[in-house]
Amino acid sequence: MRASAGVVDVWRADLTAVGEEFEVLLCAEERGRAARLRSERDRVLWARSRGVLRALLGRYLNHDPRELRFALGPHGKPTLLPEGPAPATAPSPAPATAPAPAADLRFNLSHSGTVALYAVTAGREVGVDIECARERYTAEFLRAWVAREAAVKCLGLALAASPPPSSPEADLWTTELDLGPQATAAVAVEGGRHELRRWEWRNRALA
Repeated sequence: MRASAGVVDVWRADLTAVGEEFEVLLCAEERGRAARLRSERDRVLWARSRGVLRALLGRYLNHDPRELRFALGPHGKPTLLPEGPAPATAPSPAPATAPAPAADLRFNLSHSGTVALYAVTAGREVGVDIECARERYTAEFLRAWVAREAAVKCLGLALAASPPPSSPEADLWTTELDLGPQATAAVAVEGGRHELRRWEWRNRALA
């Protein structure tokens, strides 16, 4: 699996079908954050969503998911940290099939209820948002909401901010994701229109 410039991969995961073994991928800080959630259901779903994130990024990077390190932006957007200090000498040119380095791999995640979405691309910031259907909100409201939230997350802004998705500076491409009547979702990517690839996460035992 490779992340490619001009292509955004969107993965859907049913967190009820994710095995508990994915929780062992979490670092101490993530386990502590999960433990602070009041609801046991919320704790389990959050931990599984992060475990799948680590497993997924580990495949893109061909790297042990337990060793991945994350940093949070000013408004909570996660990014990957480099594996270590830069080498003193220039490395040999990488083959065309080499996985994207951590600095080039961009991702975002969102989960609502028992469904999680992950957006992955290379070289461009990306944001994704999902909201389960709610009786108090119309479908039109939720479509507008997730499109705005995906753009905000792509730009790394505060949730209260008003992103300029149509401005030349932002140059965002935002599109709705069809998840059926039970949920509404959207993805936003910098750099204009991208090829969209849809994937379904299948629970697999950890090697």
